[in-house]
Amino acid sequence: MKPNISTNAPPEVGAALQRLRLARGLTLEDLSRIAGVSKSMLSQIEREKANPTIAITWRLANALGVQIGELLSDVGKDVEAIKLVDAHETPTLPGAHAGYVLRILGPMELAGKYEWYELTLSPGGELVSQPHDPGTTEHLTILHGSMELEVGSNKKKIKLGGTARYAADLHHAIRNPGKTEAKALLVVIHR
Repeated sequence: MKPNISTNAPPEVGAALQRLRLARGLTLEDLSRIAGVSKSMLSQIEREKANPTIAITWRLANALGVQIGELLSDVGKDVEAIKLVDAHETPTLPGAHAGYVLRILGPMELAGKYEWYELTLSPGGELVSQPHDPGTTEHLTILHGSMELEVGSNKKKIKLGGTARYAADLHHAIRNPGKTEAKALLVVIHR
C-alpha cells in the first residue's frame, strides 16, 4: 500500500483498527469495553463512516497496545504479492440444523463493508436472515441447481446462472426447494 499523499483527506483509521483488533482476537464488544468507546462508534470507524477524535484514537491505541501513529498511518504491513488461502483454511459457518453451509470467502478486514460467501443448501435447506443494517444489499448468483428467495412478502425462483439483487435490510430467506444440492455465490454490501 502507498501512503495517502493527499493532505486534504484524513487518514483511514478503520482498516488499521480492524486489522489490529482481529489480530488480537477481540470482538467489537471486547474492544469497546477495554477502550471505553461505544461499540456503534467502533463499527462506524471500522467502516470508515466516522473519523475518531484524537482522544478516541489515543484510547484505542492504548487498548490495542500500539503507538497512536500505527492507527493513523495509511502504510500497511508488507503484503505478499499473491496470498493463497487453502480450502481447509477458509472459515465455514455450518448450519447443518438448517441444511446450509456458508464458506466465508472474503477477507476478515472487509467484514462489515463487503462480504462474500459460498452458500451450499441441501435439498429442503434454508438460510434465514434477520434484517441487516439500513441500506444493506445482497447479490445471489446461482452456481449449481436453483434456489428460492423470499424478501419481505415477495418470493422468486432463481435458476442456474441467474443473479438476484435485493434489499437485505428486510427479513429474507434463501431456500432450496429442489431434490439436489444447490450452490451460490452470496455478496453482501453494507452501506
